[in-house]
Amino acid sequence: MSFLLNEINIVNTMKPINPPTRARSLPGSRLAWIIPIGCLLVVLILVLRPPSRQNLAAPSDAMNSTAAPAATSSTRTARTTRPFREFTPPTDRPAEEIVAEKVSQFARSRQEMVAAMAKHYNVTAPMEVNRFFAAARAGRWEETTNLFAALKQLKMSENRPLGLEKLWPAIFETYGVAEQAHDWPAQKLLDYGNAVLDSLRPDMVYIGGTDAGRFIPTLLNATGEGDPHIVLTQNALADATYLEYLRFQFGDRMSALTDDDSQNSFQAYLADAQQRLQHDEQFPDEPKQVRPGEDIQVTDGRVQVSGQIAVMAINEQLLQTLLQKNPNLAFALEGSFAFKSLYAGATTLGPITELRVTDTASALTAERAAQSLDYWRSTAQNLLADPDVTTTAPRDAYVSLILGQANLFLDRNYPGEAEQAFQLANQVNPSNLPSVFGYVNLLTQQQRYDEARRVVQTAMNLAPDNNQLSQLLNQLHQLK
Repeated sequence: MSFLLNEINIVNTMKPINPPTRARSLPGSRLAWIIPIGCLLVVLILVLRPPSRQNLAAPSDAMNSTAAPAATSSTRTARTTRPFREFTPPTDRPAEEIVAEKVSQFARSRQEMVAAMAKHYNVTAPMEVNRFFAAARAGRWEETTNLFAALKQLKMSENRPLGLEKLWPAIFETYGVAEQAHDWPAQKLLDYGNAVLDSLRPDMVYIGGTDAGRFIPTLLNATGEGDPHIVLTQNALADATYLEYLRFQFGDRMSALTDDDSQNSFQAYLADAQQRLQHDEQFPDEPKQVRPGEDIQVTDGRVQVSGQIAVMAINEQLLQTLLQKNPNLAFALEGSFAFKSLYAGATTLGPITELRVTDTASALTAERAAQSLDYWRSTAQNLLADPDVTTTAPRDAYVSLILGQANLFLDRNYPGEAEQAFQLANQVNPSNLPSVFGYVNLLTQQQRYDEARRVVQTAMNLAPDNNQLSQLLNQLHQLK
């Protein structure tokens, strides 16, 4: 799904702040200037899948919202991690028929939601919107794609109707669901979605990141039995229209983010970005604090920042704010981008990650990490032995889940467990670039250059035309 962020500019009319104090030099590996940069760029290009156009204006007309009730002891009981299993339909109906019905049901529910949103915001939806939903409900993929492309072009035009801008998140979500249903084998889609949802406790908030991790659980959550979870994405919190969409759906179930929350996060990021830029200018021999891909400039006393790194940094601050505003809700994450500020209280929860865990019985320990590795060994074995998994979409989706826990293990000082997780991700798909770069980064930090070269060479055998792999291998050959 090719919904990368367009370049954004965040401008702040604030004068430069006081220079930072001199930072202490930090030790680093011989590849410190190579691998993190490459890894960040690859993760952003290939894993980070936010909506095609982020509107960084503050949301308006915030709806009233209240905090959810405190979780009961039963909802806080840790669920035992179960090994990978195939989803067994409740009837003998083919999986393809079940998925098609769910997509149609989801499109119908979002069409009804769009009508309610249009009434609430007093806007008119373009006639192409109903045509789009009709095509999605009927399963006419080519027509759905063409109508979505036309709506996207209309949305990005100078004369875009206000109604389309307000209603876009529901349209975008419907297309994302339809695309995943089109790209995945039906049975594997059900297996993946239920593996994620089955790991959640009642009333947990689920945060998806990658396309599969966001849209497949969204589909099954909205069309399943029982009380649905709150499902959102980490990638679009900096988008004002998306925040309005969340308030419209879930404002009565959680304390939602407001326009003031957005502005506070924007300003906090800008101040931090300016300080880091000044550090790099004044102390050029110190480790760089401006992140790879982060374009920060100060012109006439105004901070200007552009790029996807900026958007994700703001998303991270907003997610932190959302957690703070909902202290009694439990959150679980499938990330497209590592939010390291959330690692401190995180633990594994089946294939995903639970945030801010306070229950000592559920805290991340070496034993719990080992249980997660057992889970992934079983899952990897099933995936590699399954003749129906002939496309990269399912394997890449599971690789993203494994990498999420591998990075958590690294941050919490479990390097051995992290390496085993990287190995499993590499087994599932040896040419997955985020997996390759993450594994190579770990190996080079330990000066295991021969092993790192073998990992990259294996990936190049499967993807010989990939320039990023070729450049990485050349860099590794320069190391002794």
